[in-house]
Amino acid sequence: LRRSCGWHRHRMRSPVFLLGLLGLARGFSAVPKSSAALPPHCPSGVEPCDFTARALRGENKEHDILLRAARGEVTKRPPVWLMRQAGRYMAAFREYSDNYPFRQRSETPDMAVPMSLQPWHAFGTDGVIFFSDILTPLPAFGVDFDVVKGKGPVIASPLDSAEAMERVRMPRREDFEEQMPFVREILGRLREETEGRTTLLGFVGAPWTLAAYAMEGGSTKNALTAHKLMMHEPDAVHAVLLKLAQGIATYAAYQVSSGAQVIQVFESWAHQLAPETFSAFAKPYAKLCIKLIKEACPDTPVIYFANGGSSYLQHQKDMGSDMLCIDWGVDMEDARKILGKEKAISGNVDPRVLFGTEEQIREAVAACAEKAEGSPFILNLGHGVIQGTPEESVGVFVDQARRCYY
Repeated sequence: LRRSCGWHRHRMRSPVFLLGLLGLARGFSAVPKSSAALPPHCPSGVEPCDFTARALRGENKEHDILLRAARGEVTKRPPVWLMRQAGRYMAAFREYSDNYPFRQRSETPDMAVPMSLQPWHAFGTDGVIFFSDILTPLPAFGVDFDVVKGKGPVIASPLDSAEAMERVRMPRREDFEEQMPFVREILGRLREETEGRTTLLGFVGAPWTLAAYAMEGGSTKNALTAHKLMMHEPDAVHAVLLKLAQGIATYAAYQVSSGAQVIQVFESWAHQLAPETFSAFAKPYAKLCIKLIKEACPDTPVIYFANGGSSYLQHQKDMGSDMLCIDWGVDMEDARKILGKEKAISGNVDPRVLFGTEEQIREAVAACAEKAEGSPFILNLGHGVIQGTPEESVGVFVDQARRCYY
């Protein structure tokens, strides 16, 4: 694999590699180019790289490689996408984020569609994930929120008591359709752009993570309110988790009917849980949510990602998802031993590697791909792209993944 990945042929030969000026092999430009004279088919505002340009012409024979890997197929090379690939590290993305609040961007199709497409056009990822947030469906449960720049999510009326949790509604499919019609339009338009060209991903937050956000009223260092409620009001917590599991599964099915081909379930706050609390409060409801998604959409692969949950990876073997995404806190080789070679797996390069040299990025990609060889596998980071990541580094990451043939 190391020979086929070609990492040893791209060792740094000078302190400055001039990626943006010289480009990478095969004509790939690591720096996306914005231009007033873009190609006719360029809704993202970013000129497509050579790989995506070929896909737009219908010349990508591997357009469904990510979908096939998520379904459990061992592919000839690892398909690649990045969590938070549509983010503020991209200059084109900041043209929106610097001027419009988050909910306006994520709920306005004319903004969310181009932002979703930007990293695919720029880098040629094997998947497009629609620009949204795990909290987007909360209003259908009667929990409103906002996202404040520099502060993050804010929930004005947190679920910080048993009485507050009892007021959470059980949404129907019609509630999502009526309150969030933008989801259908965004995914529908993205599916038109990606059909036969790349795979379209949707996503949802796992029940415990959404409940914890709502209990805390926003971001938190230790989720203390949620833990107090789990200890002192366990029945109320279990009741709201059941509502969230059922409602989020309905929301995921709404995404699939709107065009999503893969669903990733994000347990974003798994790092706040000990193995015991994960098993008691998070796992049962994530499993139920995944089960209901699979019942409603049996042909749609589901990926489960417990951020910070690698210390209890053994408890995730039976989540019921088609694939597990793992964070960077566990070595891919060790994860394979824990989960078994047959388990489909995604991950897990440390996102901080993208601040390194080209050689270091290529070596990290090659090493991760080599350790996952023989399993259904999607190359990703072990968490989202960090703000400030050089765009050139994301280009190198994706380019190297496409060189890794087994």
